[in-house]
Amino acid sequence: MRPNDTYDDISIVSDFRGSYLTGSRGADPVPDAAAIRKFRSIINGYYRKHRRDFPWRHTEDPYHILVSEIMLQQTQVGRVAEKFVEFIAVFPAVGDLARAPLKKVLAVWQGMGYNRRARYLHELAKRVVADHGSSVPDDPEALGRLPGIGRATAASICAFAFNRPALFIETNIRAVFIHFFFHDATNVPDRDILPLAEAALDRKRPRDWYSALMDYGSMLKKRHPNPSRKSAHHQKQAPFEGSRRQVRGRVLKTLLGKPGMSPRRLAAALGMSPAGLRPVIDELLREGMVREHGGRLYI
Repeated sequence: MRPNDTYDDISIVSDFRGSYLTGSRGADPVPDAAAIRKFRSIINGYYRKHRRDFPWRHTEDPYHILVSEIMLQQTQVGRVAEKFVEFIAVFPAVGDLARAPLKKVLAVWQGMGYNRRARYLHELAKRVVADHGSSVPDDPEALGRLPGIGRATAASICAFAFNRPALFIETNIRAVFIHFFFHDATNVPDRDILPLAEAALDRKRPRDWYSALMDYGSMLKKRHPNPSRKSAHHQKQAPFEGSRRQVRGRVLKTLLGKPGMSPRRLAAALGMSPAGLRPVIDELLREGMVREHGGRLYI
C-alpha cells in the first residue's frame, strides 16, 4: 500500500468509536446507517486498488471453491495458493476425489498440515457423489452436515461458490470489525460483531464483499498488532515443534513412503519409544487415517 493511502488511518477509525450502535454493548445493538455506509466505502475502496490474486478467485466451480475453503482452515494463504493448484490438477472433479484411495489423497495433501482435513475432504467427496448427485449443495444446512464443515465454513462456501448472502465471521473479517468498531475494546464476542456484519453485508455481491473484507483484514494484520487478539474467541496457536500434531504428520509421511512398517520399526524411524508412539497410532487408527494388518501399519 502506498504511504499516502489512508485506508487504515487511525483518524478514520476514530470516527466509528461509539457511533456504530444505539444502546450499550450486549443490549440488542442497532448499527448506525451512516457509519455502515462509510465503512463499506473504505473497504471497497481498498479492494479496488489492492485486490489479492488467488487461483480460487478465478473460478465459480463450487467443488473447487469448497476445496479452497477446507484448505484455508488453519493454514496460511500462501501455502494454500500453491497446494490448491496441485490438488485440483490431480482431482479436478469431486468424483475424481471420491474414487481416489485415501493414500493418494494424503500424498497430494502433504505439506498442508492438519491431515485430518484431507480425510474429511475425501469422505465429503464420497457423500456429495452418493447423496447429492456429484453437485455440491448450495444450502448451508446441507453443507453443514458434510464431514469437516462447520457453520462458518458452510456459509463461506455458499457466499463464494454461489454468491449467496450467507452471514459468517472468520479471523480476517473479525479483525476488520474490531479495528473499526471496537478499537479501544477488549474481549469482544462475536455476538457484538454479528449485527454489524449483517448490516454491512452486500447482499447483491457477497462474494466480492467477503473477499474485500478478508483482504483488508490481511493488510491490518501486517500493519498493526493483530486486532483479532481483542476477540473473546482468540486462541494462540500451540507451537508445532514437538507437538502431537507434528508426530501425527511424521507418522503419515513415513507410512506413505514405507508402508507396512511395524509399530516398533516405525517408532525407531521416528526416534521415539514404542510406548510413546502407541497413543498416536491408536488415535490414527480410530480416525481411519491408518489401518493395522498382521501387526503392520498401512494407509
